[in-house]
Amino acid sequence: MQEGKRQKQVAALLFEELSGIFQRLGLNMTDGGMVSITSVKMTPDLSEARIYLSLFKVENRKATMKKIEERSWEIKKALVNSVKHQLRIMPQLSFFLDDTLDHVDKMEALFKEIKKQEMPHLGPEALKQNPET
Repeated sequence: MQEGKRQKQVAALLFEELSGIFQRLGLNMTDGGMVSITSVKMTPDLSEARIYLSLFKVENRKATMKKIEERSWEIKKALVNSVKHQLRIMPQLSFFLDDTLDHVDKMEALFKEIKKQEMPHLGPEALKQNPET
């Protein structure tokens, strides 16, 4: 089902505000890594916001997600203060791990492996000369 105009507007507003809140609360840098919001999706009735987070070089992903869940009341409180004049009802916040970058890395590794298998007669010198491989 396609998102409606209002869903997109509310999602964009929450995305922008949550990014600033994560910076102010110090949640964008945790456990030696970086946490960023990749997208916000709204349910059709605008009652729930699904926030997708990307964790870069974070040691323990589960612990970081748990830490964010534990501080969700603080995040929601700050969000309410910043959007109270734009939204009548504050949506329920749900946090999810966005592992799209992990899939991209796996795919790139697979393509490199396939390329190596297709050109075994050229050797490693040819791979160094061609930076796309």
